[in-house]
Amino acid sequence: MAATGDGGPVSLQRRRRSPRLPPRNGYGVYVYSNAFFRYEGEWKGGKKHGHGKLLFKDGSYYEGEFVDGEITGEGYQHWAWSGNTYSGQFVLGEPQGRGIMKYKAGGHYEGELSHGLREGQGFLEDQDGQVYQGSFHANKRHGRGQMIFKNGDKYEGDWVRDQRQGHGLLCHADGSTYEGQWHSDVFSGLGTLAHCSGVTYCGMFINGHPAAQAKKIVVLGPEVLEVVQGAPFTLNVQLQEDNGQVARSESGRVLKISAGVRYVQLPAYSEVSFFKMDEDHMETPIQTPFGFQCISYPLSMPQSWVLEPGSTVEGARDDLLLSKRDSEPVLDSGAFHGQGDTPSIVPGGHLNPPQL
Repeated sequence: MAATGDGGPVSLQRRRRSPRLPPRNGYGVYVYSNAFFRYEGEWKGGKKHGHGKLLFKDGSYYEGEFVDGEITGEGYQHWAWSGNTYSGQFVLGEPQGRGIMKYKAGGHYEGELSHGLREGQGFLEDQDGQVYQGSFHANKRHGRGQMIFKNGDKYEGDWVRDQRQGHGLLCHADGSTYEGQWHSDVFSGLGTLAHCSGVTYCGMFINGHPAAQAKKIVVLGPEVLEVVQGAPFTLNVQLQEDNGQVARSESGRVLKISAGVRYVQLPAYSEVSFFKMDEDHMETPIQTPFGFQCISYPLSMPQSWVLEPGSTVEGARDDLLLSKRDSEPVLDSGAFHGQGDTPSIVPGGHLNPPQL
Protein backbone atom coordinates (compact mmCIF):
# COMPACT_ATOMS: atom_id res chain seq x y z
CA MET A 1 0.00 0.00 0.00
CA ALA A 2 1.34 3.43 -0.92
CA ALA A 3 2.13 5.83 1.83
CA THR A 4 -0.49 8.50 2.40
CA GLY A 5 1.09 10.56 5.14
CA ASP A 6 2.36 14.14 4.83
CA GLY A 7 5.21 14.39 2.38
CA GLY A 8 4.23 11.16 0.59
CA PRO A 9 3.78 10.84 -3.18
CA VAL A 10 -0.02 11.19 -3.11
CA SER A 11 -0.09 14.36 -1.02
CA LEU A 12 2.63 15.91 -3.20
CA GLN A 13 0.60 15.23 -6.36
CA ARG A 14 -2.52 16.79 -4.88
CA ARG A 15 -0.59 19.87 -3.81
CA ARG A 16 0.74 20.40 -7.34
CA ARG A 17 -2.78 20.21 -8.85
CA SER A 18 -4.41 22.59 -6.33
CA PRO A 19 -4.88 26.20 -7.49
CA ARG A 20 -2.43 28.84 -6.44
CA LEU A 21 -3.73 30.86 -3.51
CA PRO A 22 -3.39 34.63 -3.32
CA PRO A 23 -1.15 36.15 -0.68
CA ARG A 24 -2.73 36.67 2.74
CA ASN A 25 -1.27 40.00 3.86
CA GLY A 26 1.23 42.58 2.66
CA TYR A 27 2.41 43.14 -0.91
CA GLY A 28 2.09 40.44 -3.52
CA VAL A 29 1.46 39.49 -7.15
CA TYR A 30 -1.35 37.18 -8.21
CA VAL A 31 -2.20 35.85 -11.68
CA TYR A 32 -5.75 34.57 -12.04
CA SER A 33 -6.44 31.07 -13.35
CA ASN A 34 -7.83 32.35 -16.67
CA ALA A 35 -4.67 34.46 -17.16
CA PHE A 36 -6.76 37.47 -18.24
CA PHE A 37 -6.24 39.32 -14.94
CA ARG A 38 -3.11 40.10 -13.02
CA TYR A 39 -2.95 41.96 -9.73
CA GLU A 40 0.02 43.65 -8.15
CA GLY A 41 -0.42 45.36 -4.83
CA GLU A 42 -1.45 45.17 -1.22
CA TRP A 43 -3.39 42.33 0.43
CA LYS A 44 -5.30 41.91 3.64
CA GLY A 45 -6.91 38.67 4.80
CA GLY A 46 -6.38 37.10 1.38
CA LYS A 47 -8.19 39.94 -0.43
CA LYS A 48 -6.97 42.86 -2.48
CA HIS A 49 -6.96 45.73 -0.01
CA GLY A 50 -5.08 49.01 -0.08
CA HIS A 51 -3.24 50.33 -3.12
CA GLY A 52 -2.80 48.12 -6.13
CA LYS A 53 -2.87 47.69 -9.89
CA LEU A 54 -5.17 45.33 -11.79
CA LEU A 55 -4.04 44.58 -15.35
CA PHE A 56 -6.11 43.09 -18.16
CA LYS A 57 -4.73 41.03 -21.01
CA ASP A 58 -6.09 43.45 -23.67
CA GLY A 59 -3.94 46.27 -22.26
CA SER A 60 -6.56 47.90 -20.03
CA TYR A 61 -5.72 48.50 -16.40
CA TYR A 62 -6.89 50.04 -13.13
CA GLU A 63 -4.60 51.54 -10.54
CA GLY A 64 -5.78 52.87 -7.23
CA GLU A 65 -7.58 51.86 -4.05
CA PHE A 66 -9.10 48.45 -3.24
CA VAL A 67 -11.40 47.59 -0.33
CA ASP A 68 -12.11 43.95 0.61
CA GLY A 69 -11.23 42.74 -2.87
CA GLU A 70 -13.28 45.38 -4.75
CA ILE A 71 -12.22 48.44 -6.74
CA THR A 72 -13.50 51.16 -4.41
CA GLY A 73 -12.05 54.59 -3.61
CA GLU A 74 -9.82 56.91 -5.62
CA GLY A 75 -8.24 55.50 -8.75
CA TYR A 76 -7.33 55.73 -12.42
CA GLN A 77 -8.59 53.50 -15.23
CA HIS A 78 -7.59 53.13 -18.87
CA TRP A 79 -9.74 51.24 -21.41
CA ALA A 80 -7.60 49.85 -24.24
CA TRP A 81 -10.56 49.16 -26.55
CA SER A 82 -11.78 52.79 -26.55
CA GLY A 83 -8.71 54.75 -25.50
CA ASN A 84 -10.74 56.62 -22.86
CA THR A 85 -9.39 57.25 -19.38
CA TYR A 86 -11.03 58.10 -16.04
CA SER A 87 -9.54 59.55 -12.89
CA GLY A 88 -11.68 59.89 -9.79
CA GLN A 89 -13.92 57.98 -7.44
CA PHE A 90 -14.95 54.31 -7.88
CA VAL A 91 -17.56 52.13 -6.19
CA LEU A 92 -17.54 48.34 -6.72
CA GLY A 93 -15.51 48.57 -9.92
CA GLU A 94 -17.46 51.41 -11.60
CA PRO A 95 -16.75 55.14 -11.86
CA GLN A 96 -19.08 56.70 -9.31
CA GLY A 97 -18.91 60.00 -7.45
CA ARG A 98 -16.77 62.81 -8.87
CA GLY A 99 -14.13 62.42 -11.52
CA ILE A 100 -12.68 63.37 -14.89
CA MET A 101 -13.34 61.32 -18.03
CA LYS A 102 -11.11 61.99 -21.03
CA TYR A 103 -12.21 60.76 -24.45
CA LYS A 104 -9.77 59.57 -27.11
CA ALA A 105 -11.93 61.17 -29.86
CA GLY A 106 -11.49 64.54 -28.13
CA GLY A 107 -13.06 66.44 -25.28
CA HIS A 108 -13.57 65.59 -21.63
CA TYR A 109 -16.13 65.47 -18.84
CA GLU A 110 -15.60 66.69 -15.29
CA GLY A 111 -18.29 66.17 -12.70
CA GLU A 112 -20.57 63.62 -11.08
CA LEU A 113 -21.05 60.03 -12.30
CA SER A 114 -23.15 57.02 -11.35
CA HIS A 115 -22.46 53.46 -12.55
CA GLY A 116 -20.05 54.83 -15.13
CA LEU A 117 -22.51 57.34 -16.64
CA ARG A 118 -22.70 61.13 -16.38
CA GLU A 119 -25.25 61.82 -13.65
CA GLY A 120 -25.78 65.05 -11.70
CA GLN A 121 -23.86 68.29 -12.18
CA GLY A 122 -20.96 68.45 -14.56
CA PHE A 123 -18.93 70.17 -17.28
CA LEU A 124 -18.65 68.62 -20.75
CA GLU A 125 -16.48 69.74 -23.65
CA ASP A 126 -16.95 67.73 -26.85
CA GLN A 127 -14.50 67.04 -29.69
CA ASP A 128 -15.71 70.17 -31.56
CA GLY A 129 -14.93 72.47 -28.63
CA GLN A 130 -18.59 72.98 -27.69
CA VAL A 131 -19.07 73.41 -23.95
CA TYR A 132 -22.00 72.43 -21.73
CA GLN A 133 -22.28 73.05 -18.01
CA GLY A 134 -25.27 71.92 -16.01
CA SER A 135 -27.35 68.88 -15.15
CA PHE A 136 -26.98 65.36 -16.59
CA HIS A 137 -29.07 62.19 -16.40
CA ALA A 138 -28.20 58.80 -17.89
CA ASN A 139 -25.22 60.31 -19.75
CA LYS A 140 -27.36 63.01 -21.44
CA ARG A 141 -27.89 66.72 -20.89
CA HIS A 142 -31.05 66.81 -18.81
CA GLY A 143 -32.37 69.57 -16.54
CA ARG A 144 -31.03 73.12 -16.40
CA GLY A 145 -27.85 73.92 -18.27
CA GLN A 146 -25.82 76.35 -20.33
CA MET A 147 -24.16 75.59 -23.65
CA ILE A 148 -21.81 77.45 -25.97
CA PHE A 149 -21.92 76.12 -29.56
CA LYS A 150 -18.99 76.08 -31.98
CA ASN A 151 -20.58 78.88 -34.08
CA GLY A 152 -20.63 81.21 -31.04
CA ASP A 153 -24.32 80.80 -30.14
CA LYS A 154 -25.16 80.54 -26.43
CA TYR A 155 -28.14 78.80 -24.85
CA GLU A 156 -29.28 78.81 -21.24
CA GLY A 157 -32.36 76.93 -20.15
CA ASP A 158 -34.05 73.54 -19.90
CA TRP A 159 -32.88 70.27 -21.50
CA VAL A 160 -34.58 66.90 -21.93
CA ARG A 161 -32.50 63.91 -23.13
CA ASP A 162 -29.88 66.02 -24.94
CA GLN A 163 -32.44 68.36 -26.56
CA ARG A 164 -33.52 71.89 -25.64
CA GLN A 165 -37.01 71.55 -24.25
CA GLY A 166 -38.95 73.74 -21.82
CA HIS A 167 -38.01 77.40 -21.36
CA GLY A 168 -34.74 78.86 -22.58
CA LEU A 169 -32.81 81.85 -23.90
CA LEU A 170 -30.73 81.61 -27.09
CA CYS A 171 -28.24 84.38 -27.95
CA HIS A 172 -26.95 84.15 -31.50
CA ALA A 173 -23.43 85.25 -32.36
CA ASP A 174 -24.87 87.94 -34.69
CA GLY A 175 -26.78 89.58 -31.79
CA SER A 176 -30.18 88.02 -32.49
CA THR A 177 -32.00 86.50 -29.48
CA TYR A 178 -34.90 84.18 -28.78
CA GLU A 179 -36.48 83.64 -25.38
CA GLY A 180 -39.43 81.36 -24.84
CA GLN A 181 -40.61 77.79 -25.11
CA TRP A 182 -38.73 74.94 -26.81
CA HIS A 183 -39.62 71.43 -27.87
CA SER A 184 -37.38 68.83 -29.54
CA ASP A 185 -34.56 71.39 -29.95
CA VAL A 186 -36.63 74.04 -31.84
CA PHE A 187 -38.79 77.06 -30.95
CA SER A 188 -42.22 75.76 -30.01
CA GLY A 189 -44.89 77.60 -28.03
CA LEU A 190 -44.91 81.21 -26.88
CA GLY A 191 -41.69 83.14 -27.40
CA THR A 192 -40.05 86.42 -28.37
CA LEU A 193 -37.61 86.67 -31.25
CA ALA A 194 -35.49 89.81 -31.66
CA HIS A 195 -33.55 89.61 -34.90
CA CYS A 196 -30.35 91.60 -35.41
CA SER A 197 -32.03 93.48 -38.28
CA GLY A 198 -34.39 95.12 -35.79
CA VAL A 199 -37.38 92.90 -36.54
CA THR A 200 -39.12 91.46 -33.48
CA TYR A 201 -41.78 88.80 -33.21
CA CYS A 202 -43.68 88.04 -30.03
CA GLY A 203 -46.19 85.24 -30.24
CA MET A 204 -46.69 81.56 -31.01
CA PHE A 205 -44.02 79.44 -32.70
CA ILE A 206 -44.70 76.11 -34.40
CA ASN A 207 -41.82 73.77 -35.26
CA GLY A 208 -39.28 76.58 -35.20
CA HIS A 209 -41.26 79.14 -37.20
CA PRO A 210 -43.61 82.01 -36.26
CA ALA A 211 -47.24 80.90 -36.47
CA ALA A 212 -48.42 84.20 -37.98
CA GLN A 213 -45.56 86.16 -39.50
CA ALA A 214 -45.87 89.30 -41.59
CA LYS A 215 -45.51 88.74 -45.33
CA LYS A 216 -45.89 92.24 -46.78
CA ILE A 217 -45.92 95.97 -46.02
CA VAL A 218 -48.96 97.85 -47.26
CA VAL A 219 -49.04 101.64 -47.65
CA LEU A 220 -52.56 102.87 -46.95
CA GLY A 221 -53.87 106.18 -48.31
CA PRO A 222 -56.08 107.95 -50.85
CA GLU A 223 -55.95 107.14 -54.53
CA VAL A 224 -54.85 110.73 -55.26
CA LEU A 225 -52.45 112.60 -53.01
CA GLU A 226 -51.59 116.29 -53.49
CA VAL A 227 -48.47 117.61 -51.77
CA VAL A 228 -46.72 120.97 -51.67
CA GLN A 229 -43.06 121.81 -51.12
CA GLY A 230 -42.33 122.37 -47.45
CA ALA A 231 -45.64 120.87 -46.35
CA PRO A 232 -45.36 117.42 -44.69
CA PHE A 233 -47.88 114.66 -45.26
CA THR A 234 -48.52 111.37 -43.49
CA LEU A 235 -48.85 107.78 -44.62
CA ASN A 236 -50.34 104.80 -42.86
CA VAL A 237 -48.04 101.76 -43.15
CA GLN A 238 -49.32 98.33 -42.17
CA LEU A 239 -47.77 94.89 -41.83
CA GLN A 240 -50.06 92.18 -43.13
CA GLU A 241 -50.16 88.39 -43.19
CA ASP A 242 -50.98 86.37 -46.31
CA ASN A 243 -54.69 86.57 -45.57
CA GLY A 244 -54.63 90.37 -45.31
CA GLN A 245 -54.95 90.45 -41.53
CA VAL A 246 -52.76 92.90 -39.63
CA ALA A 247 -49.64 91.16 -38.26
CA ARG A 248 -49.95 92.36 -34.67
CA SER A 249 -47.31 90.03 -33.26
CA GLU A 250 -44.47 91.56 -35.27
CA SER A 251 -42.79 94.97 -35.26
CA GLY A 252 -39.46 96.56 -36.05
CA ARG A 253 -39.54 96.78 -39.83
CA VAL A 254 -38.48 100.12 -41.33
CA LEU A 255 -39.86 101.40 -44.62
CA LYS A 256 -37.47 103.88 -46.26
CA ILE A 257 -38.94 106.16 -48.93
CA SER A 258 -37.36 108.77 -51.20
CA ALA A 259 -39.57 111.15 -53.14
CA GLY A 260 -39.48 111.91 -56.85
CA VAL A 261 -39.77 115.61 -57.70
CA ARG A 262 -41.54 117.27 -60.65
CA TYR A 263 -41.16 121.01 -61.15
CA VAL A 264 -44.14 123.12 -62.28
CA GLN A 265 -44.48 126.81 -63.07
CA LEU A 266 -47.12 127.97 -60.60
CA PRO A 267 -46.83 130.96 -58.26
CA ALA A 268 -48.22 129.09 -55.26
CA TYR A 269 -46.39 125.83 -55.82
CA SER A 270 -42.82 125.01 -56.79
CA GLU A 271 -42.48 121.30 -56.24
CA VAL A 272 -44.61 118.19 -56.19
CA SER A 273 -43.53 114.87 -54.69
CA PHE A 274 -45.08 111.51 -55.30
CA PHE A 275 -44.31 107.89 -54.57
CA LYS A 276 -45.37 104.37 -55.42
CA MET A 277 -44.57 100.89 -54.15
CA ASP A 278 -42.56 98.87 -56.66
CA GLU A 279 -44.45 95.58 -56.35
CA ASP A 280 -42.96 94.01 -59.48
CA HIS A 281 -39.38 93.77 -58.21
CA MET A 282 -39.65 92.14 -54.81
CA GLU A 283 -36.43 90.57 -53.59
CA THR A 284 -36.12 86.96 -52.45
CA PRO A 285 -36.89 86.62 -48.73
CA ILE A 286 -33.81 86.74 -46.52
CA GLN A 287 -33.30 83.58 -44.44
CA THR A 288 -32.37 84.36 -40.83
CA PRO A 289 -30.54 82.00 -38.46
CA PHE A 290 -33.90 81.20 -36.89
CA GLY A 291 -35.45 79.97 -40.12
CA PHE A 292 -37.68 83.07 -40.00
CA GLN A 293 -38.06 85.03 -43.23
CA CYS A 294 -37.31 88.75 -43.08
CA ILE A 295 -38.78 90.00 -46.36
CA SER A 296 -37.37 93.21 -47.81
CA TYR A 297 -39.58 95.63 -49.69
CA PRO A 298 -37.51 97.32 -52.44
CA LEU A 299 -38.76 100.47 -54.15
CA SER A 300 -37.62 101.94 -57.45
CA MET A 301 -34.96 104.59 -57.89
CA PRO A 302 -36.01 108.27 -57.65
CA GLN A 303 -36.46 110.25 -60.85
CA SER A 304 -37.20 113.90 -61.60
CA TRP A 305 -38.66 115.82 -64.50
CA VAL A 306 -38.61 119.51 -65.53
CA LEU A 307 -41.39 121.34 -67.32
CA GLU A 308 -41.09 120.55 -71.00
CA PRO A 309 -40.76 123.45 -73.47
CA GLY A 310 -44.15 124.53 -74.72
CA SER A 311 -46.08 123.22 -71.72
CA THR A 312 -48.70 125.56 -70.35
CA VAL A 313 -49.19 126.61 -66.75
CA GLU A 314 -52.73 125.19 -66.88
CA GLY A 315 -51.37 121.84 -68.00
CA ALA A 316 -48.84 121.86 -65.21
CA ARG A 317 -51.58 122.62 -62.67
CA ASP A 318 -53.27 119.37 -63.65
CA ASP A 319 -50.06 117.53 -62.79
CA LEU A 320 -50.44 118.57 -59.15
CA LEU A 321 -52.94 115.73 -58.66
CA LEU A 322 -50.88 112.56 -58.91
CA SER A 323 -52.40 109.13 -58.79
CA LYS A 324 -50.41 106.40 -57.05
CA ARG A 325 -51.95 103.95 -59.44
CA ASP A 326 -50.96 105.78 -62.63
CA SER A 327 -47.57 107.29 -61.72
CA GLU A 328 -44.22 105.67 -62.44
CA PRO A 329 -42.40 103.98 -59.52
CA VAL A 330 -40.06 106.51 -57.94
CA LEU A 331 -39.07 105.11 -54.55
CA ASP A 332 -35.95 103.26 -53.45
CA SER A 333 -35.66 100.93 -50.82
CA GLY A 334 -35.21 99.45 -47.75
CA ALA A 335 -37.37 97.46 -45.58
CA PHE A 336 -38.61 97.03 -42.26
CA HIS A 337 -40.95 98.89 -39.83
CA GLY A 338 -44.65 98.90 -39.76
CA GLN A 339 -48.05 98.11 -38.31
CA GLY A 340 -49.95 101.36 -38.17
CA ASP A 341 -46.88 103.58 -38.54
CA THR A 342 -47.24 107.13 -39.87
CA PRO A 343 -43.87 108.26 -41.27
CA SER A 344 -43.64 111.93 -42.21
CA ILE A 345 -42.15 112.62 -45.63
CA VAL A 346 -40.91 116.04 -46.65
CA PRO A 347 -40.92 116.57 -50.45
CA GLY A 348 -37.39 116.22 -51.65
CA GLY A 349 -36.70 112.76 -50.37
CA HIS A 350 -36.33 112.64 -46.57
CA LEU A 351 -38.07 110.21 -44.22
CA ASN A 352 -38.55 110.41 -40.51
CA PRO A 353 -38.75 106.66 -39.75
CA PRO A 354 -41.41 105.60 -37.27
CA GLN A 355 -40.32 104.19 -33.94
CA LEU A 356 -42.24 101.31 -32.38
